[in-house]
Amino acid sequence: MGRHIHGGNIYQYKQILDFSANLNPLGMPESVRRAAVSGVGRAEHYPEPDCAKLRERIGSSLGVGPDQVIFGNGATEIVFLAAAAMRPRRALLFAPTYAEYEEAFTAYGCECRYYLLREEKGFLPGEDFREQITPELDLIVICNPNNPTGGLLTRGFISGVLERCRETGSMLFLDESFMELTGNKEESSAEPFLPSRHLFLLKSMTKTYAMAGLRLGYGASGNRELIDRMYQYKPSWNVSLPAQEAGEAAVSETGYLKQSLRYIERERQFLLEALEEFPVRVYEGAANYLFFSCGRTDLKEACLRHGVLLRDCGNYRGLAAGYYRIAVRTHEENRRLVQVFRQVFDKTETFGEKG
Repeated sequence: MGRHIHGGNIYQYKQILDFSANLNPLGMPESVRRAAVSGVGRAEHYPEPDCAKLRERIGSSLGVGPDQVIFGNGATEIVFLAAAAMRPRRALLFAPTYAEYEEAFTAYGCECRYYLLREEKGFLPGEDFREQITPELDLIVICNPNNPTGGLLTRGFISGVLERCRETGSMLFLDESFMELTGNKEESSAEPFLPSRHLFLLKSMTKTYAMAGLRLGYGASGNRELIDRMYQYKPSWNVSLPAQEAGEAAVSETGYLKQSLRYIERERQFLLEALEEFPVRVYEGAANYLFFSCGRTDLKEACLRHGVLLRDCGNYRGLAAGYYRIAVRTHEENRRLVQVFRQVFDKTETFGEKG
């Protein structure tokens, strides 16, 4: 097997409160759930092979044609399709970052090089990152906000990287799977750069609309030839009918994302303040999850004994034991997490809300 271990694997536990998967804490919108159920009711038919309706809607919202958009069975499938189509010889990645980039590109013979995100710099890249982009690199891979650290890069930083990619002839593969849940999309998203042939932009409806079990992600690029090559590797009917129906309902949602952002901001602040009571260091981030370190390497196991699952980040390249990630969940669930922390850190006094 040998695959990277992810969060969200709740199936090995009888009853668990899962803080290891970073999904919208408000859960799937009811309109999306109804659409998925409707899709199940018509599932004796094959799904539309290339998600034509969704590509039309998303392409219009991004300012590109539908032939510049591709949908997949979650964003991760898009990563592997891009790897198959690009076949880069050398790529530059952050460390730490989402492990599937390395797995996908090395599977097609790519030599991956790494820019180490240092703890003393808050796990954010410096201006020297552009200097690492040389003509011998075919591909630059960035996750914004980064997973697992949550660090958010500005649009200006991305613009500088993209300009350097134009100069060197490299491709920028930019994963914005969590961007819609940051509340900083207008300052950080690279969507305005999409006409560029040197940019491939990845998005995840799975995260934004809490559709992890349905699986739906998409990519877009100004490079039509790249999209065409990806379609050559894409399996027919890779996105199920329920997932397509759910996706169409999701893009029609209006108030859900605004409500989600307000909720995430409030609960994120609640967790930040609550974690001040414990011997942990929380790193600055802007996503719907928190990344922290502590002196304990057994924190995941200790919390599991109380029915709570964290994401142990010790298996990320560039990290070691003692780094963890937790999702921002509902208020009651977040309170439960703090109560468990009080137990495992041996703080016995009763927990009460601040303010």
